[in-house]
Amino acid sequence: MDNSSLTSTLKRYLQVGSTVGGLATRVAGQHYLGRSINDDAYARSLKEALGNLKGPLMKVAQFLATIPDAIPPEYAEELLELQSQAPPMGTPFVRRRMAAELGLNWQQHFKEFSLVASNAASLGQVHKAIDHDGNALACKLQYPNMQGAIEADLNNLKMLLGLYHMWNKALDTSEVQQEITTRLSEELDYEHEAEQIGIYTKIFNDNPTINLPIVYPNLSTKRLLTMSWMSGKPLLHCVDKDEDFRNQVADRLFEAWYKPFYHHGVIHGDPHPGNYLITDKGYIQLLDFGCVRHFSPSFIRGVIDLYHALLHEKPEQAVHAYETWGFTNLSHELIEIMNEWARLLYDPLLDDKVRPIQKGFSGANGWETATKVHAELHRLGGIKPPREFVFMDRAAVGLGSVFMRLKVERNWHQMFEGLISKLT
Repeated sequence: MDNSSLTSTLKRYLQVGSTVGGLATRVAGQHYLGRSINDDAYARSLKEALGNLKGPLMKVAQFLATIPDAIPPEYAEELLELQSQAPPMGTPFVRRRMAAELGLNWQQHFKEFSLVASNAASLGQVHKAIDHDGNALACKLQYPNMQGAIEADLNNLKMLLGLYHMWNKALDTSEVQQEITTRLSEELDYEHEAEQIGIYTKIFNDNPTINLPIVYPNLSTKRLLTMSWMSGKPLLHCVDKDEDFRNQVADRLFEAWYKPFYHHGVIHGDPHPGNYLITDKGYIQLLDFGCVRHFSPSFIRGVIDLYHALLHEKPEQAVHAYETWGFTNLSHELIEIMNEWARLLYDPLLDDKVRPIQKGFSGANGWETATKVHAELHRLGGIKPPREFVFMDRAAVGLGSVFMRLKVERNWHQMFEGLISKLT
């Protein structure tokens, strides 16, 4: 590590440490002094603080918010809404970075290039450009010293979760930490992201309602990804559309996330509304493929086996699914609690009728169940969720939130049956 990178990493430790330090103090206080960490006001201030930090910590917070009881519900509810509001890097940074990626004469590659970012995210920012053939382009440029930021953020995360685990024995998050580390490292490699776009393009090649950007390899590097510009409107513009339009959008989002998962063993790990756009026809424009998770066929089989076990009340099949995923030492009592946890995600798929994804368009019942499950897991000594669960759960919770915003009512059971029936 060179001196500039070391200096940046040390600064990051201080910057992030001051943000998470308050939460760590509260967690430690709960453990040693009996102080409550379920503080709504502090949860809101933590979200605001993280939202103004560029880098991976904001993504980490979003990951944790989707895992039932990895952190207290008050924090999870706030962090699920977390979006980076940090201002973009300025013109001098853009010029230096583009020269570093494409050479000193980098502007010759473009007919037009906006030095003002059109969008600023957690790991990079996007600039609109036009090539010499008149094609509109999106140039995704990574922020400096992100590798050092990941190292600092993940060490702070390890400290924070270690303190929380002293207070809360329900979940051993060691596998979760490893998963987040691996996925964040992949997100820094834009060549890897380009490969994932290629995979999804093949999956939806014959479906004009789900669209992917075109990658321009000659204008891309590990830290610069140049793609075709995708037009559309944010999800919130659809909430006032008529019922048929909202149902179409929901059906296409369901297919966009779950066809790749069940048919090809991959999932877009970040269903945040900012990662896709909706066209006037209700088509889906998928964006940001840095966080794509690949799964083994046995893991996918376990997901389907657990669905059938819950649907047909076959406890032995549920045990087989849990063991397939790597759970060990499963007592009868622990299996009952895990089944209750599983129903938290499977519930809309088990109910063969038209309904919201969560009854009453609210996640309140889910948190109530999660709190009950947490207490029982804590009493029984806890479990260690497999690392694969992070992004499967994140997709389910994230999409569920989207469907609630759209206020759609579908027969999720029939939609899911139609998806998995093609596998047999």
